Amino acid sequence: MKKLSIWVLSAALRSCGSPSNESSNTMADENELVEMIDSRLPDWAANATIYEVNIRQYTKEGTINAFSEHLPRLKELGVDILWIMPVQPIGEKNRKGPLGSYYSIQDYTSVNPNFGTMDDFKALVDQAHELGLKVILDWVANHTAFDHTWTVEHPEFYTYDEEGNINVAKDNEGNVTDWTDVADLNYENQDLWAAMADEMRFWVDSADIDGFRCDVAGFVPMDFWNYLSEQRATRNKELFMLAEWAEPTDMQNFHMNYGWDVHHVMNEVAKGIKSPSDIEMLRLEIDSNYTQDDLRMYFTTNHDENSWNGTVFERMGKAHFQWFVFTATFDRGMPLIYSGQEVGLSKRLKFFDKDWIDWSVETDSLTGWNYNKFYTAMMDIYHNTPALWNGNYGGDFSPLVVNDEKRTYAYARRRDLSKIEAAGPYMAIEMTDNSEVVAAFNFGNAAARFTKEELELKGSYKVFDGQTTNDWNADEANDLVILEDQFLIFFR
Repeated sequence: MKKLSIWVLSAALRSCGSPSNESSNTMADENELVEMIDSRLPDWAANATIYEVNIRQYTKEGTINAFSEHLPRLKELGVDILWIMPVQPIGEKNRKGPLGSYYSIQDYTSVNPNFGTMDDFKALVDQAHELGLKVILDWVANHTAFDHTWTVEHPEFYTYDEEGNINVAKDNEGNVTDWTDVADLNYENQDLWAAMADEMRFWVDSADIDGFRCDVAGFVPMDFWNYLSEQRATRNKELFMLAEWAEPTDMQNFHMNYGWDVHHVMNEVAKGIKSPSDIEMLRLEIDSNYTQDDLRMYFTTNHDENSWNGTVFERMGKAHFQWFVFTATFDRGMPLIYSGQEVGLSKRLKFFDKDWIDWSVETDSLTGWNYNKFYTAMMDIYHNTPALWNGNYGGDFSPLVVNDEKRTYAYARRRDLSKIEAAGPYMAIEMTDNSEVVAAFNFGNAAARFTKEELELKGSYKVFDGQTTNDWNADEANDLVILEDQFLIFFR
């Protein structure tokens, strides 16, 4: 672990929506805030959000350059990290569908000509950096396409069946998957470790990317990730590492893993199969297995969920807004927005063929809410409310209401600066106000009443209902009523 310093000007934190100005009272207005927080996260990740980019389906052109035109909009939306799905050439042998899977990689160090050129990708990274965004690249270390050059030049890098054929990718129990377009790599051969690390290093050195999202990271032996961490430690640039896996042991080598467990419970509560107490039981389990500095990526959708399990409308109905708020406020989480989610992506994007997102949609058909207003405001609250920040930078979690009968759930996130000051002699806090968030959810099918006492609300707050942010004083208020599938966030 290392000590990280963050120098933040409250007026410069965000300029992408009115709530940033409204919430500035939660910070030392216009004063320089100096913190030293003991965290293993890169300092720029303290209050970062993440956005998944599907280049092929993002625009009708399906190119890197066409996507680049959206970068200023994404900056205004409140995006910090761009996770870009694989951009490399896709294998032709055993290809699925007309265009194949992004995760069947033919050449690790080239760009798919359908997407553009390496110069196009480098220009994208440069433009993102100029806007203050970070770029992490999706990396497929578990398998390659069957026509990757290694199958000829380094056949020893693969596993084989009894007939001497290269295996289709296998799971951890040795069972062949249905990923019939990809070849299983043999990590018992440590020469592969160095070769894979070199391919990853190429993108850091040549394109200046800021990290990797590692596909099915748990299918790759821990020894390789340990080796890669040792290699990363010798580099000057600190990379952000995201594991597509959901085990506490991921945190030995990654900053963040997938909150699949949370996502599945979210879907089941949304469908009425599970209850708020199931969320709380899972939270307690997570709390016992992860440190406060361990990050989970929470999401209502991503490329897998959208294409294979359905849109947010199919799985969550009009409550999809509510569940996004949950991902942005729940314990240990960084919220993800998937391509098109911010305009209500209402179809399952094709995975092996060309498709595209309709960027003209502005209003949610189920609620009448404006998408941009919702997501921009929610990201602004996230950035400007330290209680919601990531890892050790954020606040402690306290459950307030867990009611299965009414299907209500509420919790607080509080950042107690006096506690932080006492955490160690290296702490130097110059922030005058503590930070607090209270999030209350109604997962039921009827209006639900909350008392300000059970929500532990005292004094003045800002309150966000999904479309508007208003001043609110608990000392002058009565009980609160939240309609079905809706929420309220109180923050200061």
